[in-house]
Amino acid sequence: MLPSQHRMRTSTLFAATTRSGTRQGRRNVVVYVRPTAADQPVRAGFVVSKAVGNAVTRNRVKRRLRALVESTVRTHPSGCDVVVRALPPAALATFDQLGRDWNSAWKKALSKAGAEQDPSSGRAS
Repeated sequence: MLPSQHRMRTSTLFAATTRSGTRQGRRNVVVYVRPTAADQPVRAGFVVSKAVGNAVTRNRVKRRLRALVESTVRTHPSGCDVVVRALPPAALATFDQLGRDWNSAWKKALSKAGAEQDPSSGRAS
């Protein structure tokens, strides 16, 4: 589970991130990244609509995405908001497939948003 300081909770934050953030789509997920103040922690939110499946399926997809995002957020420096939207094919995707799509979309969205991470130092460049 994401620590509370890393959770996006209000519809205002979701709307701001999806409207003004950088968007990167893959087969299973769409990732939106919006840079924020450097002293703000990375906040993440998830959108898993009924198009993905029934409640059990949606919750499974959300748990998998939350685990992937949590491991990434812990290694990324502060300063951005992230919204991860699951697409219907995510219901049938394996954890590895979701992981590949998440990592690919996250890295591309970060670089487009100008909040790239320096892999050698673990700091934003």
